[in-house]
Amino acid sequence: MQKLKLHGFNNLTKSLSFCIYDICYAKTAADRHSYLAYIDEQYNATRLTEILTETCSIIDANILNIARQDYDPQGASVTILISENSINPQNVDNTENPGPLPDSIVAHLDKSHICVHTYPESHPDDGICTFRADIEVSTCGVISPLKTLNYLIHQLESDIVTIDYRVRGFTRDVNGIKLYIDHEINSIQNYMPEEFQSQYHMIDVNIYQENLFHTKMMLKDFELNLNNYLFNTTADQLAFEEKKRITYLLKKEMQEIYYGRNLPEL
Repeated sequence: MQKLKLHGFNNLTKSLSFCIYDICYAKTAADRHSYLAYIDEQYNATRLTEILTETCSIIDANILNIARQDYDPQGASVTILISENSINPQNVDNTENPGPLPDSIVAHLDKSHICVHTYPESHPDDGICTFRADIEVSTCGVISPLKTLNYLIHQLESDIVTIDYRVRGFTRDVNGIKLYIDHEINSIQNYMPEEFQSQYHMIDVNIYQENLFHTKMMLKDFELNLNNYLFNTTADQLAFEEKKRITYLLKKEMQEIYYGRNLPEL
């Protein structure tokens, strides 16, 4: 795509918002309580600040302010305001390709913010526990926050991911013509590495004329690694029928989140 010549600062606002869900089974009320305590410690405000601070570091953004808070009984929030370092727009890669892993990211973010909120919870009866992290990366300027997606998803266990990307406002070229988007985009999936493409079911819902893009992902074949979803027990400690029941509960929970509606019992 030919580089755009703009009149003044790029005023477009680009926002990437996504939810990451981690599903688990904890048999007893005590196990569920322990799971929530474990998640609350694993993803407390200090750890989340470290993740977001590292995100700022690898994209060479300046941190202006950090606000963080742990909540009782569980959950945490972190918001970081950031500004860009000196950047030449001619050196920015806005093509549709996956952002590299954290040890090799080279990019900048304009005046913007990154925030995360966590929501651990459990079903009162059937043992299903769900941890959700809401993350938003919002930028003003030439950089697309989609370049941070790969790194951030790698930082959390991700059974289901729902992603929204939107470009709002407008900027002007040197002739005063409004530009409502400054880079080509066909699908958020094009910013995913092949690793994700092979591991997840993916669906797009895009409104191109409004510059709104939505992708949701659900892990394939999770039941092949049931131990990854059991808290305080292992699959070899369970009878066949119990494993079958737990697998059904986990799959139902994932499908309900993925499709956004409650499903009838089979």
